[in-house]
Amino acid sequence: MVVEHDEEIIRAADYIIDIGPKAGRLGGELMYQGNVSELKKNSSSYTVKYLTGEEQIEVPQSRRKWNNFIGVKGARQNNLKNIDVKFPLHVMTVVTGVSGSGKSSLVNDVFFNALQHHYKGNALERAEFNSITGDIKLMKGVEYVDQNPIGRSSRSNPVTYLKAFDEIRKLFAAQPLAKQMDFTPAYFSFNVEGGRCEECKGEGTITVEMQFMADIQLECESCHGKRFSPEVLEIEYRGLTIYDILEMTVDQAIEFFSSLKGATEKKIVKRIQPLQDVGLGYIKLGQASSTLSGGENQRVKLAYYLGEEKTQPTIFIFDEPTTGLHFHDIKTLLKAFDALIERGHTVIIIEHNMEVIKCADHIIDMGPEGGKAGGYVVCEGTPEQVAQCEKSHTGRFLKEKLR
Repeated sequence: MVVEHDEEIIRAADYIIDIGPKAGRLGGELMYQGNVSELKKNSSSYTVKYLTGEEQIEVPQSRRKWNNFIGVKGARQNNLKNIDVKFPLHVMTVVTGVSGSGKSSLVNDVFFNALQHHYKGNALERAEFNSITGDIKLMKGVEYVDQNPIGRSSRSNPVTYLKAFDEIRKLFAAQPLAKQMDFTPAYFSFNVEGGRCEECKGEGTITVEMQFMADIQLECESCHGKRFSPEVLEIEYRGLTIYDILEMTVDQAIEFFSSLKGATEKKIVKRIQPLQDVGLGYIKLGQASSTLSGGENQRVKLAYYLGEEKTQPTIFIFDEPTTGLHFHDIKTLLKAFDALIERGHTVIIIEHNMEVIKCADHIIDMGPEGGKAGGYVVCEGTPEQVAQCEKSHTGRFLKEKLR
């Protein structure tokens, strides 16, 4: 039994069970069960729509042109064979190749390390190459957007990461009862003394240590998992407590706050809108980051950069961002990448997913094989050019997608 999004594996299955139609509270229904050969059109299942060709990720009508680049000379990290590579600027570059072909060694260990050293003065860690050249001055920084958790503690959540919680706390502190009780915005945080439940220290749960067994997490009897003190939970904004707001999904919160005209409400919508734009409308505002998948953590970070509206041209590096994503999520993700490029940034992606690869402006294909037989640039160019390369495994599969 396999939980999977990959089209080839789904098509190879003897039997599929599709859950949906959407994510979060809009999911949980059985959309289809049966053989792949029996799929019918006009289904309300996104999976079925993509498998039958009703919906698809379109191949871009044209590729973005580029003139400027940052080059790496003499890269020989791990299995890299003393290669010279150009990374175009202001376009979407996808680095491809079989597992172990040298993609991460080139992009993460050499290119990212070299840029970190140049822009931030960081020490060069394990980076074996001769030099970095080209139009480095055209960009002002580099960001590596990985799938690590957005925070280590149980208190970290999307709404804090995107700095929307500050505005929500201000909103509650401005309510008449809060003013009467001298509650500042800090009282509406479960991180500090005052407004949090002191029984569970704002965790919502109590940990019972078991001597010879795993510790047990029990709901706090004082706040019943709501994390705030009774006094704070008495403060309401339009009939809702701070706990009720944090229990809203991103979609619900945007709908709720968009119907209101205040300046603070508009700021909240502006802060959380990028989460919807990257396909995370189903997660709760106060959802603990520990419950988010790697792909969701990565998209929260992407939403942060979209919302930050960086004016300084930046290079964004993504390592397999489609991990755990459905076709429909990938379509949304590609729009977010386009939004970054339209703002003058550069996107570089390490990827195996053909739907992303076919949408690239430029491909750097590593290989031809993994390990010792890898570490070369097999070919580079537009997807159409790579598809014509007989030595490239990527090109062979890409040809099918470009028809």
